[in-house]
Amino acid sequence: MNEKQIKALARRNAAKAARVKPSTTQSYDRTVDATRPPDRDDTDANRIFKEMKRREF
Repeated sequence: MNEKQIKALARRNAAKAARVKPSTTQSYDRTVDATRPPDRDDTDANRIFKEMKRREF
């Protein structure tokens, strides 16, 4: 590549970097986390389903 091509490439890359990208974070109601019920302890259910997978019906 000659010097002219390198300068043009640098200019294009600088223009791309200068563009402001819109925020892609999702906005949601902050009260959702506050009002969500606590997680249950599903160890028994997981054990039962694991046992059911092993059996043939």
